[in-house]
Formats: sequence, structure tokens, C-alpha cells
Amino acid sequence: MRIERIERSKRRQGRILVYLEGGDLLRITEDELLRFDLYAGLDIGPETVVELQKRAARSETRLRAANMVSARALSKAETQKRLRDAGAAEDDARAAADWLEEIGALDDLAYARAVVRHYSASGYGEARLRDELRRRGVPRELWDEALSEAPPPAETIERVIAARTKGCAVDEGERKKLSALLLRRGFAWGDVKQALAALGADVSED
Repeated sequence: MRIERIERSKRRQGRILVYLEGGDLLRITEDELLRFDLYAGLDIGPETVVELQKRAARSETRLRAANMVSARALSKAETQKRLRDAGAAEDDARAAADWLEEIGALDDLAYARAVVRHYSASGYGEARLRDELRRRGVPRELWDEALSEAPPPAETIERVIAARTKGCAVDEGERKKLSALLLRRGFAWGDVKQALAALGADVSED
């Protein structure tokens, strides 16, 4: 099968269009162009076409993965899922994520620490932080080290209460609302009870 012409795509940066006789079109990257030493007039067999398509798919997945993690922080698991959702084969998605990890573009521990810092600063407790790490696909063995980035629960609870009450006196009804709010935000009941007791009254677990 003869290559009729080779052009750079005007729509997709990094994509090379290889037009074959008979009207077939190969979409590859510059890596495949150089690796296979392709040029107009070259005859290539069906096996080469299949190999080009396979390698091009992997290169395309790498490029998509790099664009994903440059746009926003992701875990390795999130990256692989997004690639699969975009149509990448499982093996290509895994290889792309492994490559990004090798070059330092993906770092699950650094990502987990950033998640913990963000949600702690937003006023959430450990249970919620663990839920976020689980939801984002951070490996379980990294959780404890990441959670060490969180300030003491009492400190975060104090900030939440201060923002909610704005220095005003708190009655029993408001204390119950604060209690429910803090529990929803993932703080342990013992920490919540201790903080609210400091406002001037005992709080029941009900």
C-alpha cells in the first residue's frame, strides 16, 4: 500500500495525516512518522499499517493524558478512568498513566496532600477527607501520610464555628444546628461535643 502524501493536521496539534492509495487515512503522531521513516511514495504492508495504528493510539493517549494533568491535578486512578472514558484502551490508559508517573507529572502522594490541605482549609474533618481520598482513587497506603497535613480537628472546628456565629451568642437551637453541620463535615462526635461544650452548654448525641 503506497503512501500518497503526508500532511500535518491543521486542527489537531501534533497529529500527522498519512494518506494512502485507495483513500485510506492514517492519523499518527510525529513519533511514528520518525520511527517508521515514513515518506510519500513509500510502500507499506498491512502489518505495518496495523502497527502504526496501534502505536498511534498509544501516542494519542499519552498526549491526551498529558493535557489532562496539565489542566488540573488528578490522581493516577482518575487519569486512567478519564482516558478510558475518552475511548482509550485499558492497556494504553495504564501505560500513559505509568509514563506520567515516571516523569513526575503524576504524584499520588503530593496530590493526596493537596486534597487534604484544601478540604481542611474549607472546614472539613477527617471522615470527609478520607471520603475524598477514596473518591479520587488515592491508594489507601498513602492516606495516613497525607492526613498528617491536616490541622488538629479542634482548630478547624473553631474556625467553622467562628465563621458561622460571627461572634454572636449561641442558643440551644443553634448549637444543635452547629452539631449537625460539623458531623456532616466529617468531624468525630467527641471533637464536636468538646467544641460545643465550650460555648456554654452540654450537647447530647441526639
